[in-house]
Amino acid sequence: MGVADARRALATPALAAGWVGVAVAALPSILGVSLSPTARYAPLAASVVVFGLPHGAIDWVALPRAVTGKFTARWLPVVGALYLLLGGAYAAVWFLWPVPAALAFVALTWFHWGQGDIYPLRAFAGADHLDSRGVRAGTLLVRGGLPMLVPLLGHPETYRDVVAAFAAPFGGRVGDLAIFDSEVRFALGVAFAALTVGTLAAGRLAAENRRAWRVDAGETLGLWAFFLVAPPVFAVGVYFCLWHSVRHVARAVELDDRSRPALARGDLLGPLRRFAVEAAPLTAAALALLGGLAVVVPDPPTTLSGWSGLYLAFVAILTLPHVAVVTWMDRAQGA
Repeated sequence: MGVADARRALATPALAAGWVGVAVAALPSILGVSLSPTARYAPLAASVVVFGLPHGAIDWVALPRAVTGKFTARWLPVVGALYLLLGGAYAAVWFLWPVPAALAFVALTWFHWGQGDIYPLRAFAGADHLDSRGVRAGTLLVRGGLPMLVPLLGHPETYRDVVAAFAAPFGGRVGDLAIFDSEVRFALGVAFAALTVGTLAAGRLAAENRRAWRVDAGETLGLWAFFLVAPPVFAVGVYFCLWHSVRHVARAVELDDRSRPALARGDLLGPLRRFAVEAAPLTAAALALLGGLAVVVPDPPTTLSGWSGLYLAFVAILTLPHVAVVTWMDRAQGA
């Protein structure tokens, strides 16, 4: 079973996990049910072990498989150096300039989550309209902006609180930033809506596979609605676990030639167990580092929102080298 066959086997579960997760998570907002703080933070807490944190913990095997087709031990120092240098440098920025570091995390995640949707749309949905560089760039900006910008439009005060929680453990205080002004948010909303419509229209003109374009358009509009109405922390937690991370895990699984025979039999549990085994060591190491970070930050967290802020800041530190890995994978795979 080759990569193309593995993609076909993974396409439906990889895409459907996000669709189902977002649809179910939208129900409380649709029904007018107010979630408790515990419920709002539950998906983010679950991301520690449910795909979220582990999806980056397989970079040590995913990168060599994407570049060379197999894992060899010589890649360990390469991936380790990326994490040590890039993650260490970004960690220093958090201690020195926590508010700029928090805003940089928003920008970095905007890029990465947009980047993270391009490959699945092309590989699993067959979105040939993304062969156009202009459409691909617009789609990256739109897809990344859905979880990073749209919550600001619908929930500005909550968004401010979340950004403040990023910086607070490092002694940073978020003041009255211009992005929270109603006039600025209105302008951002209009511009982003125009970008969304323009990108989808350009994709429609470029698409030969119209079904794949409809998948892209349906996902985009559905996520627009979801992030506009759902509580930001809850919505981002669900998206992180079941949308972004699941799609990256599927990408990594398709590269593992030892998982392909199981996929050919319709067995998803076997490959998922292999993923869990490969992700476990660095997930455990990351949790140990998170515990150490909680000890050394100037203002250790004492509340649920404080711990979530520290966890997200820690995820930010890991995201920078992870973006380097995924970008390398994209180049190697022509994504």
